[in-house]
Amino acid sequence: MRPTPILWLMRLLLALCLAVGAPAHALTPADALAVVDGDTDTRIDTLNRLAAEPDEKASALIKAMSEEAVRVQGERVLLVDGDGAIDAVNGEKLATLPEDASDIMINNRLRSAMETALAGMELVGAPPERQREAARTLQRTAFEEPDTSQLALIDKALAGELDARARQTLELARAAVLLASEDPAERLSAAQKLGEAKQPIVRPLLLAQMDKEEDAKVKAALKASLSSLDTTLAIGSALAQAFTGISLGSILLLAALGLAITYGLMGVINMAHGELIMIGAYATWLVQTFFRQSLPEYFDWYLLVAMPVAFLASALVGAAMERSVIRFLYGRPLETLLATWGISLVLMQAVRSLFGAQNVGVENPSWMSGGITLLGNLNLPWNRIIIIGFALAVLVGVALLIGKTRLGLFVRGVTQNRPIAACMGVNTARIDTYAFALGSGIAGLAGCALSQIGNVGPDLGQNYIVDSFMVVVLGGVGQLAGTVYAALGLGLLNKFIEGWAGAVLAKIAVLVFIIVFIQKRPQGIFAMKGREA
Repeated sequence: MRPTPILWLMRLLLALCLAVGAPAHALTPADALAVVDGDTDTRIDTLNRLAAEPDEKASALIKAMSEEAVRVQGERVLLVDGDGAIDAVNGEKLATLPEDASDIMINNRLRSAMETALAGMELVGAPPERQREAARTLQRTAFEEPDTSQLALIDKALAGELDARARQTLELARAAVLLASEDPAERLSAAQKLGEAKQPIVRPLLLAQMDKEEDAKVKAALKASLSSLDTTLAIGSALAQAFTGISLGSILLLAALGLAITYGLMGVINMAHGELIMIGAYATWLVQTFFRQSLPEYFDWYLLVAMPVAFLASALVGAAMERSVIRFLYGRPLETLLATWGISLVLMQAVRSLFGAQNVGVENPSWMSGGITLLGNLNLPWNRIIIIGFALAVLVGVALLIGKTRLGLFVRGVTQNRPIAACMGVNTARIDTYAFALGSGIAGLAGCALSQIGNVGPDLGQNYIVDSFMVVVLGGVGQLAGTVYAALGLGLLNKFIEGWAGAVLAKIAVLVFIIVFIQKRPQGIFAMKGREA
């Protein structure tokens, strides 16, 4: 009897139900043996296929292999379980591990493939950070040893719910694998996809493929992707240098702002200015240590407490310097220079005696860690970005204080004409102390900022004292605007020359530039005018 269409439909539905109800994949004895024994290429192909299949026994076998907890007894694969063992295929438990069970051989290629397989299996359902880490592992393997057998594992991961950054990383890994495909259409698509990535890690892969590519269309796509990538990387490199220069300029600005008051407005050549920066950095370290030991749950906010502490610590030391030594040396620049140089040596030795000669580390809060990546090779660290913003905030605060407050008016009056200010009832000695303490406190804020980008040590201030004086002199003595232009200009000039000629030649070139500039314009970028002069 010929089957009717209804009977055919019923048979088809029954087959579909059986297919859905039964497990789609199951670990077979042949697969288990193939992944633990044989030539490396076959083992890796089997490993990638098993990792891409939703089978718990296959996953358990791969994890046990990574832990070197797999033994082979004839054609039987066993997973070590304490003193006993479990059959990898049927799950049978053995009370003791058979004596004739032998270890399996795992070489570096297979170990790398297992790491990739485990990363692929852990992607789905993992937290975002773990997904990104696993995706980077898959990408690294795909870029180093592209193999089309990895596609099944990558496609399985891409089919699940993924973090956006992990998905982007996996898509690049898939394109890298497809670049090794035998199908020219797939290689063409992969070349275009990799060119759109705008990431430096793609370039060696494209160059390697260019050398061996035979298809004209694919070769043209590779060439276009390389050209576009090189343009993007060149722009990113230039912007990275500019950002680094602005970052250095912001640090020089912070270091020089306090000196712009003590030297620019008051005329005091303070060679201990660098040590005031160092005191601010050590104050930050002490606050960090206190929070770590006593308030660990609030550690991320220690920097907000450290800023006023650093300002006050340096300001108090500066006030003590002014009241005890400098107030007797106004108008005597050579004696002031020698006295403050001696004070700087005393301060450095005091710090060595209290905290030791070794550098101490200051940890960034979590909100200052990491950064922003743009154009593939342009990385903007958060600590640098925040320091640039902090320098601008300090600059605005100093400008408002000097230009808009009663204290600022008194400071400007005393520095411009001390006798007349005294005749108007201004306590000039007190204003000198306040002004010097203000400049010293700003140096402490510079030390607080510098602690976030490097180690803190007794010699920290010596690295910035000469640069600070150069910034103030180049910008124009007593001119805040000149200090800003000089700091940013020197930072940018230094970094661009450094990228071309190296750090040492860059320092020499900047120093020669300053000497020539001062010879031609002794008053600096901005000169005092009218009664201020």
